[in-house]
Amino acid sequence: MADIDARTLGERIREARKRADMSQEDLGRAVGLERTVVNKIEGGVRKVAALELSDIAAALDVRMFTFFEEPTPALVSHRSSQGLDTVDSQIDALLAKLASEVEFITKLGADELGLDGADAVTQAGMTPPSNNSEAEELAAKARALMGLPPDDPIPQLSDRVSSIGLLAFSRNIGKDTADAGTILLRRGGVTLVNSHMKVGRRRLALAHEVGHYLIADDYTVDWRVAAHSDQAVPIESRLDRFARALLLPRAAVSRKWREKVDAHEERGASILLASEFRVDMGTLATRLKELDLADGDTIGAVRGFRTTQADIIEMNLNVPLEELDGTTVPRNFARAVLQLVRDERISRDRALELLQGTFDEANLPRIRVRRSDEIWNFVS
Repeated sequence: MADIDARTLGERIREARKRADMSQEDLGRAVGLERTVVNKIEGGVRKVAALELSDIAAALDVRMFTFFEEPTPALVSHRSSQGLDTVDSQIDALLAKLASEVEFITKLGADELGLDGADAVTQAGMTPPSNNSEAEELAAKARALMGLPPDDPIPQLSDRVSSIGLLAFSRNIGKDTADAGTILLRRGGVTLVNSHMKVGRRRLALAHEVGHYLIADDYTVDWRVAAHSDQAVPIESRLDRFARALLLPRAAVSRKWREKVDAHEERGASILLASEFRVDMGTLATRLKELDLADGDTIGAVRGFRTTQADIIEMNLNVPLEELDGTTVPRNFARAVLQLVRDERISRDRALELLQGTFDEANLPRIRVRRSDEIWNFVS
């Protein structure tokens, strides 16, 4: 934990207050201080007592130690570019909190996080794609890094990305905010996907964020994935192409589309292919267009197709568990938290907080009952 002066501490309190969308008066009221006192604390003019700082942290929904830890470099860069007076969006605040929690667990030496997979990404030295061909090549490289066959569907993308050091969380943050965001950590990265979207769109959003991660974009928030113009935002457009290529590899889609159209006509082929590769119809239609596999009328029809309950039964479709549904935490992250509980390095309450409601107390590992003579193991 770093030693910091009153001015730095005040600045960090101010940043946390702004992320919480609170005024100085709101914060003062919550902790029993005058607004002028809060102003002096944030300006570094007045020192803050330990109990006051504890109350401030609770009011801002952060942990007190975060005021003393050096923030993630990508977060510092992002805040500097935005300006201190800019109020972060909801996804910004959540990403900042997730980054802090992952780095907290990392400092405790939890190997279960699996962030060593990030080293292979760093060594690969991938660069931003400058055209669609390079976006397709980047998707092939991503599959190789994740140990995936070049043409197979990716059943659980959120699990696979952890193999390259990217931890994918999800949270329903509503329809009028971003689709996803990513922040690079000192090692690895964190992605948050808005689970308000349907599963196909959630997977596409995560695939897009994988692209940002691979080319080492330190901080990104994507408001509408797959809605980018190549003229307006070319890099985002190419990462959209990367995302589709990652989920729908060219050779496999080209072969299977023709086979399925011959056997089931266009509607049946669309339903079967979308189900197999777990994408939405809009993503499939766009992929068919960019691979020149269908004409304009067919592409328009594919966008309008919907899978019905009858289709699921009659086509014997596999309906897996919804990926990134509601609030989820990465499996590696959960394993790390559970191991820390088992080793008694964090409290059970802290573990439940880190697991964000995906576990309840009864599902946490039981604390080992110690023998009475074990006290001597801790006495030198």
